[in-house]
Amino acid sequence: MGSKMIITDAVQFSKMLRTLQDECKDSCIYEEDIQILRVNGEKHLHHIYRGDRPVFICEKTAPRIDSEDDKMDETHSDDETNREVKIELGPQPLTIMKARQLLSWYTMSQNSIPPAVSLVPPAVSPAPLLPLWVRCDMADPARTTWLGAETACTGNKVSGVKLYAVTCAGSTVDKGSFITLDELKQEHKNRHHPSMMVARGTAQYNLFGSTVVENTTIESQSSVTVDFKWSHVESILEVPPLSSTATLNIKVSSGDMRSPMYPLYRELEFLQILADGLRTGETDWMEPEETRSAVQLTREYLDELQNTVKTLRDQSTKEAVKVKTETGTSETEIFNSLMERGDLDFIEQLWVRMRNSVTSYQDVGDCLKLVIKALQYGDIKPWIHRDSSSSLSKLILQSYHHQMDHVSLTGLTPVHMLLEMGLDKMRKDYINYLIGQELTTLNHLSYYLSTVEDLQEQVIRLRKLHHLLEIMVTCSTFLGLPYDRLFLLTQLCLQYYKTCPYDEDHEFKLQIKPALISHFYQKEQAVSWGVEVSSGNGPREVKTSWLLSDKPLVEHIIFETDEMTVNGDSEGTAYFTTMVCCSLVNFAA
Repeated sequence: MGSKMIITDAVQFSKMLRTLQDECKDSCIYEEDIQILRVNGEKHLHHIYRGDRPVFICEKTAPRIDSEDDKMDETHSDDETNREVKIELGPQPLTIMKARQLLSWYTMSQNSIPPAVSLVPPAVSPAPLLPLWVRCDMADPARTTWLGAETACTGNKVSGVKLYAVTCAGSTVDKGSFITLDELKQEHKNRHHPSMMVARGTAQYNLFGSTVVENTTIESQSSVTVDFKWSHVESILEVPPLSSTATLNIKVSSGDMRSPMYPLYRELEFLQILADGLRTGETDWMEPEETRSAVQLTREYLDELQNTVKTLRDQSTKEAVKVKTETGTSETEIFNSLMERGDLDFIEQLWVRMRNSVTSYQDVGDCLKLVIKALQYGDIKPWIHRDSSSSLSKLILQSYHHQMDHVSLTGLTPVHMLLEMGLDKMRKDYINYLIGQELTTLNHLSYYLSTVEDLQEQVIRLRKLHHLLEIMVTCSTFLGLPYDRLFLLTQLCLQYYKTCPYDEDHEFKLQIKPALISHFYQKEQAVSWGVEVSSGNGPREVKTSWLLSDKPLVEHIIFETDEMTVNGDSEGTAYFTTMVCCSLVNFAA
């Protein structure tokens, strides 16, 4: 009777997993108090699990707010506190007994032998279930935080199940308490009795991101980390050798005031404000950088053009230098010299003046009225780029033949015209850098430079191009990456943003030779370090892993912290330790 109940429970559980897997659902509730998620394994299990397929995660369902609580007076302070605590609760673990039960059901469901206990009809051979991981409460003597299982297959047939147990300990700076490599190998040997073992290392270093100054952390939304993988580990916490495989993980956020890109970012922000104003009808104008009014600056510029005896092209070069003096930053002079253009045309120089001074719709309209009037009377014959696509550029071309269309500068029309001017100018800024550095070609930029789409979409694509440039500048000025790596990274970013939405949280990955960045990491402490002892091949491979990390790899447990770390008395990094052991259960043939 008992065995039949176990089989029935296993069948129900496996059906639930099968439904999640086959219908690609994200989650479901099992037995009212267990939540099953279908998620990215690496994201939720961090360094504990490495795989490119989804996994099932079982956890305790989050506590619900009782209906009686909803009926209580909302002004009751205790009730508000209780609600807040319940809402903030993160993932909740199950007991070790329940976790073992779920894993036993998973294992039974994958074993079709012997027929008397088969959970799947012999004629049916569905795909193996995805790996299953269960959060544990660490209440057992071994301090288990995860139990996991995944199928081992020979050909298309499930030949066994690999069972995983993850144990963790709180942070410590006492490196003498760490396991030695020989002890780890002995642990693996005791479990699996292999004839040969291999020890592989992994490590991650933070090259760029948050910094600590006088015990205060200065947070940065940008980060550049590097992941190392190498074979033949010789000691715990050894520095990755130059023969390692290294991958940069690059995540850059725009708007950092310390970045040489910041002036260009401010210009893009103004562009975005104009686009938002067209979309919503309301504009939150930026504080002007100029003390003189927009109308005054525009009038002075027009007078200067009328009175000059030099050619307009010479004037453009002169004004371009003037703009550089006024808006440039000395933070990275090399970058400024690469970005600076000496070919700003009339519209681009007008944009620079208006961007730094307009504070209202009235300002924009009045400035454009002055320009159009000067064109109508033939007071100026401005030079513009041949490929300019703005409304004002078309009026200028018409003015050459004394046949200008009438433009009613009412409503949002002036803002629309100013936005076009800015888009034209900034597109050329980005082209100037990317083409000048030979990082791409105009053909590869065609998606980002297209003027067929509406203005809102043009701004979105320009933001993508700006983000790409932020990434390039970080990797060139800070990391000093060589041309071939920058070229490849540029292509990766351009390809990604052709099909994906704007996302500053996305990590771009780039293969790199460790020697190029050795001076960044060889004297630094790793943020995570691990060694994996393995034996066997293919589906019979088993591993024993030991991991160090500056943050806990488990989010459903609150760990104790070393007092030396809290008091800041130690210069060494405080590490959390995690052990992952694997067992292989073979099914009968």
